[in-house]
Amino acid sequence: MEGLLTIDDPVLSPSLAQPELSARIRAAAEVAERHAAAVDGAGRFPAETFAAIKAQRLLSIQVPQALGGEGLGIGAVSDVCYALGQVCASSAMIYAMHNIKVACLVRHRRASAALERLLRRLCAEQLLLASSTTEGQSGGNVRSSEAPVEHHGGRISLERRATVISYGAHADGIVTTARRTGDSDGSDQVLVAFLKSDYSLTPLQGWSTLGMRGTCSEGYVLKATGTPDQVLPDPYETIHAQTMVPFAHLLWGSVWAGIAASAVGRAQAFMRSAMRKGQGLPPGAPYFTRALGSLRTLRAVLATTLRTYEEIQNDAKALASLDFQTQITITKVDVSELAVSTVLSALRACGLSGYRTDSEFSVERQLRDVLSSPLMINNERILANLATSALLAPLPVSVHD
Repeated sequence: MEGLLTIDDPVLSPSLAQPELSARIRAAAEVAERHAAAVDGAGRFPAETFAAIKAQRLLSIQVPQALGGEGLGIGAVSDVCYALGQVCASSAMIYAMHNIKVACLVRHRRASAALERLLRRLCAEQLLLASSTTEGQSGGNVRSSEAPVEHHGGRISLERRATVISYGAHADGIVTTARRTGDSDGSDQVLVAFLKSDYSLTPLQGWSTLGMRGTCSEGYVLKATGTPDQVLPDPYETIHAQTMVPFAHLLWGSVWAGIAASAVGRAQAFMRSAMRKGQGLPPGAPYFTRALGSLRTLRAVLATTLRTYEEIQNDAKALASLDFQTQITITKVDVSELAVSTVLSALRACGLSGYRTDSEFSVERQLRDVLSSPLMINNERILANLATSALLAPLPVSVHD
């Protein structure tokens, strides 16, 4: 396996130090690595990888043991994302998005028997959940929904034009945002969980992109029916601040860190190859130093915020504070920008060998994949949203505030 798993840095959390879990993660990552080029080339769903992930029971590791899972935390999930990101970014991103939704169900199900049954099925059958938060005119504004949940005769229904549902056609269920009712404002949202038997998908638009091609993030018209207890009890505003945003930014960041580590691993291998051949350090050696330094900074930023979230994850007030919301937002921005600059530095370290698509030191796929990172959710959008909140807060008067 490429990247920092073969360099001297530790992983993001201690999970890979657990031999049994480490072996399962590596087994899935080895399958992902074998099929990554084909997945990218054809822009197809990484079916082989997810067969391996299901066989290793990695889709349910954060579900509580009482419901059939392993009760592991976000650190373990981030390690899987990091390992997969080094070999197949599309597989890693799909795994991350699945776990963002699982985290929402686990944390915000309260005493819902219906949602606990869903989680039991997820564990038993290793169900893959997709996410639907992007819609119609609101685009990437996940804090506004157009389509409402309709209530009639003890049933609910939802029809939404989802411009993106990553791997929607390959998922076993979809967890989607929606307006609470037809009379609600767009910001009065709920999160609803539907299994495949509950909905139909009508293609709306395709997915032809530079990178992350295997996420198969086509658009669909989603038509779903179900029962009211499939709506998560907590308002989406709470879910968004406490779980959705932290998990999204930390798990996406772990994927991008993995991509960057893979590129640095390629650059390191290129440097070593040149030295073994007696050619001395290649001209791009200073860029390898820069790439390694920026990767370590990226990982440090990510690990710091991960530890912060683990410490306060059960403190609703701390999670809602401007300090934490600023930290988690800036982490997403910084990690995405650092990931891009790290891969670009690795490319320059490898020179033409990194630029070629037929070289063992090519970083073409890593570069195409990592360029998605500032666009998910657009960095300018989230910085603007943060600025609006920050305008209302007093500035610190000393370094101790």
